Amino acid sequence: MPDGGFDEGFTPPELLLASLGSCAGFYAAQYLRKHKLATEGTRVRVTCEKVKDPLARMTNFVIEVDAPVELTPEHQKGVEDAVEHCLVHNTLLEAPTISLKIAGAAVTKI
Repeated sequence: MPDGGFDEGFTPPELLLASLGSCAGFYAAQYLRKHKLATEGTRVRVTCEKVKDPLARMTNFVIEVDAPVELTPEHQKGVEDAVEHCLVHNTLLEAPTISLKIAGAAVTKI
């Protein structure tokens, strides 16, 4: 690898997508369990677009939830409502305040 390492881990953007997907999946699965529709097998995919203007960023996130059972319109809405309680989802909906603090080792002159 040109940057070192062995390409064995997630990139920071992949971690963001994984965080959103795992949070959405948690809430979807919780809803399905609560309503005795399924206890396992829920799949979640999260995609997005990468744009560069005016700043490089990720946008247009899409969360796809595949339930392991056929859902009525009522339960589809229930899963959607449940996923919308996801903390990561809600954080991304409202631009958070981010502070940047840089610290370096103190240098003592003798």
